[in-house]
Amino acid sequence: MIVHVVLFHPRENLPAETSARVLEDLRHAAATIPVIRRFRIGRRVKHGLPGYEQAMRDDYGFAALIEFDDDAGLATYLQHPSHQAIGAHFTISAQRALAYDYEIIEELAG
Repeated sequence: MIVHVVLFHPRENLPAETSARVLEDLRHAAATIPVIRRFRIGRRVKHGLPGYEQAMRDDYGFAALIEFDDDAGLATYLQHPSHQAIGAHFTISAQRALAYDYEIIEELAG
């Protein structure tokens, strides 16, 4: 399994309609790109306990986790027009973003 991990922090004062459009395009991609096995998005949780949270230099308020069976699925996703639309949004609406791809080598629970 391959997981595409995107960390995203929106620009300050991003209009609500822009945020809604980004979410709409994410939902569209999840529904229309057949190689996606699972697509989850979430908001960062801050617990305030001492430790790693204070060591983070940059804050990323949101994460997206997109799962594929293999490298070919990831490549198909990255080249799909729906992904291109998402990428265009990130260029406009992100203050900062990171994207990494990981091969899952062991599932420890679930």
